[in-house]
Amino acid sequence: MIRPALVLPVALLVIGCADRMTSSSDANMAHEHMGHILTGWQDTPDQAGLLPTAIAEADVAVQHAGFAASRPDDLDWMKLHVVHVVHAVDPTAAPAGPGLGYGLERAAAGVGQHAGFAAESEGASDNVKLHAGHVAASAGNAVQWSERIIALGGAVDAATSAEAAAPIVAEIETLTLAIRNGTDGDDDGQVTWQAGEGGLAQAEQHMQFMREGEGLS
Repeated sequence: MIRPALVLPVALLVIGCADRMTSSSDANMAHEHMGHILTGWQDTPDQAGLLPTAIAEADVAVQHAGFAASRPDDLDWMKLHVVHVVHAVDPTAAPAGPGLGYGLERAAAGVGQHAGFAAESEGASDNVKLHAGHVAASAGNAVQWSERIIALGGAVDAATSAEAAAPIVAEIETLTLAIRNGTDGDDDGQVTWQAGEGGLAQAEQHMQFMREGEGLS
């Protein structure tokens, strides 16, 4: 059974500090928050960065959404793998599954928060401010799509026929792919960081741009 998602207080997402990107005592706080996104955060599995954690959970969600969609005539099969998708997205909504137990939605929200913290840090460069906005927008898309997946997961759980569940599962698969890779929301042949398009791949790309601009590559 998929349980209703629990809303975690924002404060819980901001507890702690771990940064493996730089140990220099004179590193500015923008770089510290970049490190939280990319390489180390206190409460993630293995204290990995928030973005790698989000990507790892998204990969599980994509895989199991694909499994679910591969048998549109098998209701039990679809329900099983949708639970696995929801677990990867938010383990408070589906406690059992093959995800890391941290949650894609939570990790993506953390990416957006720390991108904002980096941009607001004293001494943040124009490079950080520019790309932090792009990262935050892409992470925000991932959070919104995650929320939609959780709602759709509940609809699959309540479905009484494969015919009813199959189109919902197809939408879940589409959303997981959008979260991981972004999506061409305006059909212009490009996937950008903007609202409705950017996903974790675009967040990762702009974090790399940020690193390069700071001379941290």
